Amino acid sequence: TEPVNHTLLTKFVISGLSSHPELQHLLFFTLCLVYTMTVIGNLLICVVTVHPTLCTSMYFFLQVLSFLDVFTASTVVPKVLVSFLSEDRSISYVGCVTQLYCVIFSGATEWYLLAAMAYDRYVAICNPLRYTLIMNPRVCLCLVLLSCCSGSVVSVVQTAWVFTLHFCGPRKINHFFCDVPPLMLLSCTDTSMYEKQVITATVLVICTPFCLILVSYACIIYSVLKISSAEGRHKTFSTCSSHLIVVTLYCACGTLNYLPTSSKSQDTKKVLALIYTAIIPMLNPLIYTLRNKEVREVLIITMAV
Repeated sequence: TEPVNHTLLTKFVISGLSSHPELQHLLFFTLCLVYTMTVIGNLLICVVTVHPTLCTSMYFFLQVLSFLDVFTASTVVPKVLVSFLSEDRSISYVGCVTQLYCVIFSGATEWYLLAAMAYDRYVAICNPLRYTLIMNPRVCLCLVLLSCCSGSVVSVVQTAWVFTLHFCGPRKINHFFCDVPPLMLLSCTDTSMYEKQVITATVLVICTPFCLILVSYACIIYSVLKISSAEGRHKTFSTCSSHLIVVTLYCACGTLNYLPTSSKSQDTKKVLALIYTAIIPMLNPLIYTLRNKEVREVLIITMAV
């Protein structure tokens, strides 16, 4: 098949979450509920964490994480919900480029932010007397801006690279949003070089921050084990466990989705993508709220008012 000139390529068709008509209504209401909980939960976290008693670097990072979760879900889920109600499942070429950029930007930025949050926990536990000096507002803002800039660079490079490919034949994307793996399947050119580039990007965006997080928590565990009080050890582990839950979920889904392996079907990739674009953003407020006593107390006060 001859490559299609990009000037003539005006839209793609997205297959959606499932090809089974009997599941459409169930998926619509389930996803609608998940998205509603995601938006309300994360916006509530943003409101609660501005309380004077929660004005620390940890809660500042949590605010940014909540914003990114809403941004990620809003980039993908509304379009999926509309596709359940409409026969037209097309997305414009520009819309596809924009969606891919936003998904990669939010994902990469969130990974760097999770690494910054791990460093914040390391300083708080291993250097408590110097915590406010090291993690001052200026340092926290710089870490967030660095995360955003890094995420933007990764997103620009990845998006530009994907859309330099030539797309042939039917423009049907076997996915529920514009993502790198399904777009590569539409290419009629050799993608072996790009697959190597995807692996490199995955290592830089996921594996490198993950290694930094592991180092931070190895130091934290070493310090915690030296605490004589069992109650002190439990409190410290409880503070860090919520962050580890998020990191584990995010790392597993992101790595399995983007590292190319022949054993993964496209349906499996859809499930993995659904987890990190919709499920994890919904779970983050629940994990951080239900497992954090300070946030729960402020939340109760806020709801009472």
